[in-house]
Amino acid sequence: MVDPRLSIIDERIREVSRIVAVSSGKGGVGKSLAAATLALKLTKMGYTVGLFDLDFTSPSTHVILGIADLQPKEDRGIVPPMAHGMKYMSIIYYSGEYATPLRGADVSNVLIELLSITRWAKLDFLIIDMPPGIGDATLDLIRLVKDIEFLIVTTPSQLAFETVRKLVSLLKELKIPVIGVIENMKTHKSDTIRQQTRKLDVKFLGEIPYDARIEESIGSAHRLSKTIFAEKVGEIALRIQ
Repeated sequence: MVDPRLSIIDERIREVSRIVAVSSGKGGVGKSLAAATLALKLTKMGYTVGLFDLDFTSPSTHVILGIADLQPKEDRGIVPPMAHGMKYMSIIYYSGEYATPLRGADVSNVLIELLSITRWAKLDFLIIDMPPGIGDATLDLIRLVKDIEFLIVTTPSQLAFETVRKLVSLLKELKIPVIGVIENMKTHKSDTIRQQTRKLDVKFLGEIPYDARIEESIGSAHRLSKTIFAEKVGEIALRIQ
């Protein structure tokens, strides 16, 4: 029996021009920070933007942007609240601050439910903060969301990039567009990640130096927007338009 919610998903995202999944091979590379900052920068450029936190392992964009005391409204589905000029939706509206230990069919069911009930309306960009790695959620998003594109975040670490290599290989095999790779937390001069990214026949979008001010900017979109990190993400945003 076909799940009737599947046909609704296409309708919910019909007016979204571009859907960008910000992903990573491993956790701890700054993926959620990149997703939140990218959404902020695109909003400041005048685009209509939605930010969808689907990181089941540890949703954190609400902490990064200082989003509190906001709740979606029910109106023939769920209407995301506005935060910092963008539409914002997160798994935390349903899980609270508790862990979400989902596996297999449960992951699929939650994703289908969230995608089918959320009313995004017309958007230029929908930025999705993905769970790290190559798991059920990544495979399900590819299956459920038409025309999804991937933006991949890594660090200079060879261990981090090794999982990126596997993720890119999977996406290419499935013919899913990869916008490019961002190298975050750069601490020294090296072209290793740039060269290895190009060997994968994927665009290297740029490097972001380690920014000691990031930690003190957490919780304030205004402070975050003034960091070197945000400046570099803004440059990258120009390249993905």
